[in-house]
Parts: sequence; structure tokens; C-alpha cells
Amino acid sequence: MTDPPASGPRLTTRETAARLGVKPATVYAYVSRGQLSSRRDPDGRGSTFDAREVEALVRRGRREPAAGGDTTWRIRTGITLIDQDRYYFRGVDAVELAQHYHYEQIAEWLWTGDLRADVHFTAPPEALASARRAIEALPENSSSADRLRAVTIAASVTDPLRFDLGRNAVLGVARMLIPTLVDALPAVGEPARVGGGIAARLWARLTASRPDEASLRALDLALALLIDHDLAASTLAVRVAASARAHPYAAVSAGLGTLDGPLHGAASGLAHRMLTEVLERGSAAAVVADHLRAGRQVPGLGHRLYTGQDPRAEALFAALARIPAAGPALAAARAVESATARQTGMSGNVDLALATMSVAARMRAEAGETVFAVARTAGWIAHALEEYGEPGLRLRPSGQYDGPRPPRPLP
Repeated sequence: MTDPPASGPRLTTRETAARLGVKPATVYAYVSRGQLSSRRDPDGRGSTFDAREVEALVRRGRREPAAGGDTTWRIRTGITLIDQDRYYFRGVDAVELAQHYHYEQIAEWLWTGDLRADVHFTAPPEALASARRAIEALPENSSSADRLRAVTIAASVTDPLRFDLGRNAVLGVARMLIPTLVDALPAVGEPARVGGGIAARLWARLTASRPDEASLRALDLALALLIDHDLAASTLAVRVAASARAHPYAAVSAGLGTLDGPLHGAASGLAHRMLTEVLERGSAAAVVADHLRAGRQVPGLGHRLYTGQDPRAEALFAALARIPAAGPALAAARAVESATARQTGMSGNVDLALATMSVAARMRAEAGETVFAVARTAGWIAHALEEYGEPGLRLRPSGQYDGPRPPRPLP
């Protein structure tokens, strides 16, 4: 981010880093997050920074709770804003981004600020071979989450530079880990004949159905829409790991572990099974009634951060409406919304939209969780990059003890 010439004292990169108490590389991380503006030095040898902006950033830093304080409720981030039923990546409408650019392009832009047309992620042969061996060693009933965690660990041990937390090193990990997560998964269908990006490669790992261009575009859209969503539980876990200076593979592993819960990444699988039952029985009302009678929440409805419809679901449903084969699954999802509208007034969320896509393409129930995890890895890396630029171990809340008061006799 650069500013036009302005009056006032300027600081060099070295002076700015010293004033903030950070490394010079962290200064440029503040620039990429919009917290500082820079200007090229007239002699062309470096950048200069507005001293007033630097002092304002110093004052904000002083207001942050010290390490060991309760900071989890006030983590500054320049990645995602959720406001008035819309969400934005670095100030740009995330749905519009997903509708105009591919997943890899948006991920690269989120990490670096550069939007390029020629982005292509490649899995290193050694990491990919190690990841595939790890998957082969797992039991046949292993879940998608089990496989992705195994891939992440296997890829990490082939990387001797994984403990380098410099920005360029972390970006290198991001560009190779995402394709390794995809390419290491066992193929269940033939490779897509159109496109060669992450979406096309992932499709063959999710279903044996041959995709058309509209179906691949819907999967790519889903990946792009799911890159980040502020401080979700898995993202917070990633930031805590990064705060402890865990390497990026370990930080992603923390996110994958949290994502495995039924209240987070696995929610689309529950919605998939519900839609399958609706199609089998021909009645959304009967299926919804069974859920309520059993005391279960109807999956795929509402989101606590949106008062109206989840914008991610709205965009993905619109893309699925352009695919004739998705018609029955889409009708089932709309029937579930209608059956619950009188009681809950809630619209379908992105989990229901993901389930609609997975049912329409004859994917397994856990396919939505796989899509979610692969997509969100890009956002986790973005948050890890932010956290590596903050003081270490700052995300260490203090417990509020409510057990027996000491002293007590030895048991």
C-alpha cells in the first residue's frame, strides 16, 4: 500500500522496525495489512514511513493486553470483515472476488496483495510421495479429516526448513501444502478434462462423476468462498499455535483438529445425510419432523453472524441453479428451508449449500468437509502470517479457577 507525497517526518524501514520493536520484515507485514502506508525513497533504495502513523501503531500496541492476559476477544486482523450480512477479504467483497477469480488467485492475493493470472500450485514429489504412503498406512475406514491430518504431518517431516517462520518461507509452505493435501487423496474418478487448477484436481478425489464446466466452476466458487471467515474456532486454534511459534504445518494441523468437530467442519456431512433422506422419502417435512422429534437440530440452517441469508450459501446456490443435474438436490434444500421457515425463520447456510453440491455430484457425505478444509487452509496460512508478526505467546488467557479453595489435606 503506498501513499502520495505528504508533508511530515519520514522514517526508514530500519528506524520504523526499531520504533515498533519488530523485525524489518514485520514492518512490511503491517503494510500488507493496511496498518502502515509506505513510500519509495527518492533515491530508490528503500521505503519510508510516516512517523505519525508509526507512533499511532506504537500507541495501539501499548493498549494490547500483555502476554498472559485475556486477548482472545480483541485480536486485530486485516484479513476478513463481517458487516451487515456481507463479508469482505481485505476490504473487498468476498463473494464478488469468488465470482471473478479462481481459488488460487484469491489465496495468493490474500497472502501477498498481488493478484496474478498465472498462479499454479504444485506439490513437491518427495512431500507427495510421503503423504501418499501415510494415507496408505491408515485403516480403510479413516475419515477425510484423518487423511488430511496425516498428509500435513507427512509433508512437514520432508521439509527441513519448516521451522523457518520468515514470510517467504511460510508462503512457500502454503503454495506446496494445499496441492499436496489434494493430490495425496486417493482418486475415485478420472481427472477432469477441463481446467487444471485445485478445483479440477480435487473433483476426481470427491466423486467418480465426470464434471462439466459449470460443476467445476461451482466447486472452485465453493473453495474461494470458504477461504476465510474471521476468527472461526479452527482459525483461532491456528493463531494460538502460531502465537506459540509452531511452524505452519503444525498450525494447519491445529486447524484441522478443530475442524473435525460436528459443530464446525463436519456440519455439511450432517446436512448431506439429511438431503439424501429427503430425496429417498420424498418429503422434507417428514425428515424435519423426525429431527425435531429426536431433539436434533435441523442441520444447515442459520448462522449466528448473519441476520439474513449466509452470503456464501446465496452465491453457491445460484451457481448450482445453473447445473441441471443439481435440480433435485437443490429442490430438496429449498423444501427443508420451507418446512422450517414458520418455526425458525432461518435460511440455509453454506453447510446446506455444500451438501446440495455434494449430493448433486454423487459425492460421499464427508466431501463438504474436505472442500472446507482444503479451502480454509489458505485462510489459516494468512492468519498464521499475521500472528508470526505479533509478540509471541500473546494468546495466553488466564483461567478463572472455580475449584475447591486451598489449602486442602493431601488425598
